[in-house]
Amino acid sequence: MNNQAEITQHTKNWLKDIIIKLNFCPFANREFIKNSIRYSVSQSADLESGLYALATELNHLDQHPETETTLLIFPDCFTVFDDFLELIDYANQLLRELGYVSIYQLAHFHPDYCFEGVQASDASNYTNRSPYPVLHIIREESLQKAIESHPDAGSIPDINIILARKMGSAKMQLLLDQCKHTIQGI
Repeated sequence: MNNQAEITQHTKNWLKDIIIKLNFCPFANREFIKNSIRYSVSQSADLESGLYALATELNHLDQHPETETTLLIFPDCFTVFDDFLELIDYANQLLRELGYVSIYQLAHFHPDYCFEGVQASDASNYTNRSPYPVLHIIREESLQKAIESHPDAGSIPDINIILARKMGSAKMQLLLDQCKHTIQGI
């Protein structure tokens, strides 16, 4: 697999060129510009070490309030989407067990992300597709403030799906592929 710097760069490219540029998350650009996003590349090889990496990142956020959010990247593990779904289930359970409910929440992205009940080829899945499996650790309080400041936060997912479908799966896949093939100064 690629080295950590390349994996981080690919993830930054994805964030900048897809998530921010297509406005899939209207809250991301502010933190991107402020450089308050932590990119943590995990060398996890299994579920247990993946959960340990998550606990480590939760602790890091506790100790570093200047870090708004963390993208925990798994370049070598959870490449099968069903395995990633298992990680998500256990990760949410870990949040509960560690007392982090209402403090942090998780969003998740995967190269083969597929919404339940949607065909894998549907372009809507690209709203949650990323170069590598990623757990996004979000500070709940900050998310609430961002949602409250947005005129219609509830419409964001539907707007994203409409845009992704308008662009089409081939174009969305090309954009995702380009994230791993371009080196950009960020």
